[in-house]
Amino acid sequence: MSAVIDVVGVPAEGLEALAPAERGLVDAARVLVGSPRLLDLVPVREGQERRSWPSPMLPGLESFLAQVGSDGVVVLATGDPLVSGVGTTLLRVLGAGSVRVHPAVSSVALAHARMGWPSEVTSVVSLVSRPVYAVRPRLAPGARLVVLSAGSKTPVELARVLVEFGLGDARLTVLGHLGTTEESRFDCAAAELAAGKVPGPDGIPTLNVVAVEVPATAALWGTTPGLPDDAFAHDGQITKREIRAFALAALRPMPGQRLWDLGAGSGSVSVEWCLAADRAAAVAVERDAARAARVGENAAAYGVPVTVETGSSMDVVDELPTPDAVFIGGGASADLIDAAWSRLPVGGRLVVHCVTLDTEAVVVAAHGRHGGELRRVSVERAEPLGRMLSWQPARPIVQWSVTKAASMPATAEDQNAGAS
Repeated sequence: MSAVIDVVGVPAEGLEALAPAERGLVDAARVLVGSPRLLDLVPVREGQERRSWPSPMLPGLESFLAQVGSDGVVVLATGDPLVSGVGTTLLRVLGAGSVRVHPAVSSVALAHARMGWPSEVTSVVSLVSRPVYAVRPRLAPGARLVVLSAGSKTPVELARVLVEFGLGDARLTVLGHLGTTEESRFDCAAAELAAGKVPGPDGIPTLNVVAVEVPATAALWGTTPGLPDDAFAHDGQITKREIRAFALAALRPMPGQRLWDLGAGSGSVSVEWCLAADRAAAVAVERDAARAARVGENAAAYGVPVTVETGSSMDVVDELPTPDAVFIGGGASADLIDAAWSRLPVGGRLVVHCVTLDTEAVVVAAHGRHGGELRRVSVERAEPLGRMLSWQPARPIVQWSVTKAASMPATAEDQNAGAS
């Protein structure tokens, strides 16, 4: 069996709380890797090499690992290395067969215990390397969140975002140095922390976890497809909420999958795709620079992973990462549909919306080649007509949706070609 890297989670109480087997691994390590803080906890042993992580870590990680090797290498981590820890990164880079993880009690488990919250009724959000707006998809009336902080500034930034969302009365508990003799707790409303109320003369500890309890009466939009149009910044170029929900129903977001949003406009479809499934991501392509910037702003406001490409869809489509679904909401052409289809893997979904007769003809022809479903939908809204209300229809939308199969059925055009 080839050598593996052992990742040892160090309990909050320190090295003395390690089980004998894990302490033996640390003592016998040829190379000990970790942050300076963790390395300082271990007595110096003759012949044992110590290495701190490269900074910045990710760009230099592969060359660093090549230098240290794997035989006799022990990595020190805090708590559970698989809870927003280095264990997750090493598994992604090296694979499960090259890493062995020895977890200690995580800060998440300790936070649940201190708050008296069962894990099945809470959501965990890591802000260690993500923007604070990443909490937004988890906010709901009565929700309980355990938020992993990036440092002492995170709780205040989180409180300000909650106030921005109208949740100033949300209850926050800042738990510092969990599991140690320096453990602390500070309870307040989000509005109080946002306004400058901090615990004691020393302020908020660098190592902290924030427990958030959203009021049961909170008024929030949620994450169901079809958010109000004014939930997004836009210049009028936006897929309207009913049509957006119609598109998402055909695109069928799934956890960890990637969407191409070609001709993204405001990026509302990209954002709602990401909100609809855990770990979903999107690539939004928009030729107009101002609108492309607005897509980025909307994605940031919802804390979702949308990569924005500025330019023509045809110019970049061959360079984009492989999609699981493709949405063409504007500017569909036969060439663009063919290019997207060629990149789409088996099981991928392609959805095209159009409003003009010219584009409709392109879509009908594509339906003839690839199958799928054609639908036409019209939305009418009640608007004032003098002193009365009257129905005002919007332009009808033609939707073509198709799932790429391993072997597509022959089209009538193919059959005619075979007969000749």
